[in-house]
Amino acid sequence: MAQHSHQHASAAAVVDHRARVRAMLEPLLRRQPETVSLTDALGRGLAEDVQAPLSLPPFANSQMDGFAVRSADLADGGAELEVAAPIPAGAMPARLLAGTAAPIMTGAVLPEGADAVVPIERATPDSFPAPGSAVTVRLPATPVGMYVRHAGSDIPEGATGLVSGTFLGARQLGLLAALGIPSVPVHRRVRVLLVTTGDEVVAPGDILPPGKIYDANATLLAAAMREAGLDVLSTGISSDNPEHLAHLLRSHQDDVDLVVTTGGVSKGAYEVVRQALADEPVEFLHVAMQPGGPQGVGTVYGLPFLGFPGNPVSCLISFEMLLRPVLADLFGSPQPRTSLRATLSEDLVSPDAKHQIRRGILSSDGTIALEGGQESHLVSALARSNALVHIPVGTAVLRRGEEVEVWML
Repeated sequence: MAQHSHQHASAAAVVDHRARVRAMLEPLLRRQPETVSLTDALGRGLAEDVQAPLSLPPFANSQMDGFAVRSADLADGGAELEVAAPIPAGAMPARLLAGTAAPIMTGAVLPEGADAVVPIERATPDSFPAPGSAVTVRLPATPVGMYVRHAGSDIPEGATGLVSGTFLGARQLGLLAALGIPSVPVHRRVRVLLVTTGDEVVAPGDILPPGKIYDANATLLAAAMREAGLDVLSTGISSDNPEHLAHLLRSHQDDVDLVVTTGGVSKGAYEVVRQALADEPVEFLHVAMQPGGPQGVGTVYGLPFLGFPGNPVSCLISFEMLLRPVLADLFGSPQPRTSLRATLSEDLVSPDAKHQIRRGILSSDGTIALEGGQESHLVSALARSNALVHIPVGTAVLRRGEEVEVWML
């Protein structure tokens, strides 16, 4: 069974820190939306409610290939009816006369006078006659409304089709197209200045001197941000010179909506982000989260600022836990992570004062296997994982077979 205890008061709760990030970005909602074509709207967040300009379907139509009939003509157990002119999809049919049945195609307009459709396989004979031939067909009793799609049965004219903040995927764009809407207002993309820091890192492809490591953060975080619909301005690696970093941030203050840095936010002696922003209204604190505890938040030269820790897994978890959900909530993009319940395939331990996020592989049988350990440098384990495993504050031990929340990656 899970073991529980109380959160330490010295660290900020994840939910509280996320709320602070939300409040900091909320003013961006006041920006004027942009109107884009349906093709360009894929993956964007809808900025205004959309009302249906017409009903779907716009007219009563047949759900089946069959015969349009007056149900009253078949009330006494069925009848033999004269076959009227066929009704193809897209045509406007003549009124259906009493005692007749009109061959009708799926989606074709139900003629005036008809109130039901008999599927072709229930007719005798069970095939359509040649056009123009004078024949009759035997049809069974059929209730009113059978196999009829009524006008507005999907959505009536004037009803709200999509609400503001909806993520526009294929299904939503299909509805807009069906309503005849060619373009929609969407929230403007949030433009992010991404700065990775550290004298110890070099860009992939460069010669790797002794004591140095390749920078994974710029690629990892920029890719995650672009997947989430952000417009990313990546500066590459900034040195551990505070004046250089401050100049870099000032030089882009008119180009972006948000500044995100990685590294330099802990309590060490050479934390460049803390040093460069010493005169800015930025708070450096610890969030009760593992990995990703050290965080920076505030404003830099008038821009919202988030300082993520420098270990690769920590910076990605920071994005997934603190920024990505806020973007989905405020702007409708990206789509929220799918949250599931899964069964642990092994025991685990967790620091009970922190919300721990482990990486795992969810199998088709609903079990989750942890991938890698708790350390924040295990990028190969992160690459193999397909889910984030949540162990909430107050949980010290979970046993194999117990359920956990997972977010699908």
